[in-house]
Amino acid sequence: MNNENNDLHNQAVYLQSFGAAETVTGSKHLLQTPDLNILVDCGLFQGIKSLRERNWEKPPAELSAVDVMILTHAHLDHCGYIPLFVKNGYRGKIYMTSPTRDLTELILRDSAKLQEEDADKANRHGYSKHQPAEPLYTTGDVETALQYFVTIEAGHDFQLHEEIRFKFFPAGHILGACSVEINCYGKTIVFSGDIGRYHSELLPPPVHPVKADFVVMESTYGDRLHGEADPAEAFALAIKDTIFQGGNLLVPCFAVGRAQDVMHILYRLKNSKAIPQSIPVFLDSPMAASAGRSLLKYPDWLTLPPADAARMFSGVTINPDYHHTEKIIRQRGSKIVLAASGMLTGGRVLEYLKHYLGNARNTILMIGYQAEGTRGRALLNQVAEIKIHGQYYPVRARILEIGGLSAHADQGELLTWVKGFVASPVAIFLVHGEPSAQEALRVKVKDELHVPVTIMEEGKPKLLFAVNHNELKAQ
Repeated sequence: MNNENNDLHNQAVYLQSFGAAETVTGSKHLLQTPDLNILVDCGLFQGIKSLRERNWEKPPAELSAVDVMILTHAHLDHCGYIPLFVKNGYRGKIYMTSPTRDLTELILRDSAKLQEEDADKANRHGYSKHQPAEPLYTTGDVETALQYFVTIEAGHDFQLHEEIRFKFFPAGHILGACSVEINCYGKTIVFSGDIGRYHSELLPPPVHPVKADFVVMESTYGDRLHGEADPAEAFALAIKDTIFQGGNLLVPCFAVGRAQDVMHILYRLKNSKAIPQSIPVFLDSPMAASAGRSLLKYPDWLTLPPADAARMFSGVTINPDYHHTEKIIRQRGSKIVLAASGMLTGGRVLEYLKHYLGNARNTILMIGYQAEGTRGRALLNQVAEIKIHGQYYPVRARILEIGGLSAHADQGELLTWVKGFVASPVAIFLVHGEPSAQEALRVKVKDELHVPVTIMEEGKPKLLFAVNHNELKAQ
């Protein structure tokens, strides 16, 4: 009987999620087929401690059988586990677009460097429970992983096997981000990746695959609408209010994506004299500066003319060295500081928080998704104090949020995207969202498309379809 079950399993296509199932981080989605096991994304868990600790666990047995990896985009919750995956024995190819390749290298190098620095600080100051504290992976592990990267042009049909091919479709969100259409055994499976905005500061709207039998779809903002207002207006108001108070404006932002959007908004606001042209702007993230230069390398991925993309760096002082951060903090007068990370999980932004949180004249401006368990979510939840590097800091600064600058589609845009196929899919599977957002989107999609919608549970395989090899040979 067991042999019969194995034979049946070997003649079918299954979907299994090992991350971003009922949570927004750790994206790892396994498509098991009779001939190839394909992993779409390989991200780190972020947020609450119980999630972060899972990055240290031994990978599930199913992941040891992965033959091919496809990466939708460069954010850490989609690519950050790759060095460890390779360290644990993966030797297959990792396919991605050219911009994603450049940005992923930046992000992984930075991730390894921060882990090495954090482990070193923890050992020197004794605030780690582990003796000695060690990084999850090192810069050497990143170098090894880069050898397996292969770039594929968006829109190009790429054959993985006689019966399996895939194609990238630009998804907005960040430079190089794509949805993935996988055609296998006569069926089409579309992985949305992270879907971007239909009206973005820098990027064109998502390009939609024509058809899909099965859709694996993100649901980050499945229960929210971003609003129609131009985020630049809210930005200008926050800046002017903070200057009037004699304070500083700190914008925690993802080094890849939001930092470049914010620089362009500030460029527009200064040009139109909506904010004082003399207000200093500091970008305290070498990675964000490097990611910004990638915009100039790939003009075909932007809505901006290359000259405009280059000009948005004017008037921004880039801090190349961690040791200069203190000088910026001590500089008198109001200033605008952009620093990573976007959810306040680490990086240079924490040094600014230590100095700025306790002063009611300062403003902390949140502009992107804040996962459960992060300092960013805690600030939005109006906590009285925040723990940073083992110490507690009182929150007296003004905490503001601008939703319209998110890189993720809201509920209305997610519905627009999923309705864009020429015919409704057979089934839709929701990933990359918190339970409340997923349930809201599940009900909405089911009611409007009359299609079965399943919220993926971690590790639980879902049968997509059986493969009839005789039928395929006849075709």
